[in-house]
Amino acid sequence: MKYLYIVGVLLVFNSCSVKETQTKAQTLEPILKTNTESVKREPQFIADLQTVPQDASYYTKNINQCSSFSQENYEKQYFRVWNLDKVSIALSDAKWAHSRYKVGDTYGENLQRHKESFFQNNLNNANYEEYVTVNKKALTLVNVNLRAFPTNKPVLRDPNMAGEGFPFDYLQNSSIAPNKPLIVSHYSKDKKWAFVESSFAFGWVKSRNIVIVDEKYTKIWQQAQQVFIIGEGTPIYSEDGEFLFKSRIGMMLPLVNEDEDTYTVLTLSKYKNKKPLYVKSKIDKSIASKDILEFNAKNINLILKEISKTNYGWGGIFAQRDCSSTLRDFYAPFGLWLPRNSSQQSKIGKVVNLESMSVSEKRLVIKKEAVAFRTLVFKQGHIALYVGQFNNKAIIFQNVWGVKTKKDGVEGRFIIGRPIFSTLEVGKNLKTFDAKASMLYKLKSISTL
Repeated sequence: MKYLYIVGVLLVFNSCSVKETQTKAQTLEPILKTNTESVKREPQFIADLQTVPQDASYYTKNINQCSSFSQENYEKQYFRVWNLDKVSIALSDAKWAHSRYKVGDTYGENLQRHKESFFQNNLNNANYEEYVTVNKKALTLVNVNLRAFPTNKPVLRDPNMAGEGFPFDYLQNSSIAPNKPLIVSHYSKDKKWAFVESSFAFGWVKSRNIVIVDEKYTKIWQQAQQVFIIGEGTPIYSEDGEFLFKSRIGMMLPLVNEDEDTYTVLTLSKYKNKKPLYVKSKIDKSIASKDILEFNAKNINLILKEISKTNYGWGGIFAQRDCSSTLRDFYAPFGLWLPRNSSQQSKIGKVVNLESMSVSEKRLVIKKEAVAFRTLVFKQGHIALYVGQFNNKAIIFQNVWGVKTKKDGVEGRFIIGRPIFSTLEVGKNLKTFDAKASMLYKLKSISTL
């Protein structure tokens, strides 16, 4: 069996090695105060959260047949960067944020405008003269933030504007789960940061949170039987009881062996003298699957429940999820690989353009063409999953920051900040609801996978 070989080779390699709080988004919200008129919560409630069923089983009860995607295709995409000779991102694309964000219209963590030195110092430290000179394979050790500049400091738009300020740090590209493949382009001048490409995004990660892996071991790792994580937030330990990281849907780990109740998988926990330390971890079978899941009602209910344990997090900040990463991770255990951002996701599958249609026409097309749990609904900057009908209205599953409102011509937000089931006009009951900003009004397309 192929999983027996991987542990023998990698643990022998370890014989030369020696072993060595997440902040909730809500706790920072009062600190990053914005214009109180634009974000003040109305003394009302979101009617959809009271009237629309919030249990996935209400919508999956109509799924009579199960289906599957392709584990082979998913694994090919998952390990893509380990099969590159060098980073595939053009230098101009790697530097995109340095040309987009400038002094004058961006703000820092103190809610004051950035100075020119902030941008110059980050550009200098980025060390692009060394771009694509390392080209070594790596793994994340923990959940990491992928940044557009080599810094933890934010780039915010005017926090006095609705929908800006916290949590919208425009340097936050994405987050990457523990033990996911990377390829390293080069390091910042201070060596604190590494520019990397993952299977779905690129940017800067802290050097200490990744480890270089010899190419012969990346081959063994990806050739092993993979275990798909289907449980969110369960602590994973080494055989010695040392905490490694928490499980996250979307992860895969190579199988070593199994018994009736657990899988033993290989994990990469730390490194000593720049050498990776491979360890074995036992994972309960209730939070993992040796194969991709069948796309049926039972499994859809399970994964949506687990995905909903995280709140809204722009770019995956604070180890949360935004709209597109929610859908990406939802489909992962079923073996369907999606791109990272909403615009790219909206182009996958059979696409129906809705831009020139009226609201009434859009409703009819969705009712006729959309397939529950297989159709994505897209407006600029946001994407959601169509799950069916309730009271003759289309229902979506979406991870959303808030509802756009308008009062006396001033735009605002009614904050939700988590995954929900809703209509395409969530918040319509609010007195200040902005109908022309609703998902339905702004809907650009639907795409069926």
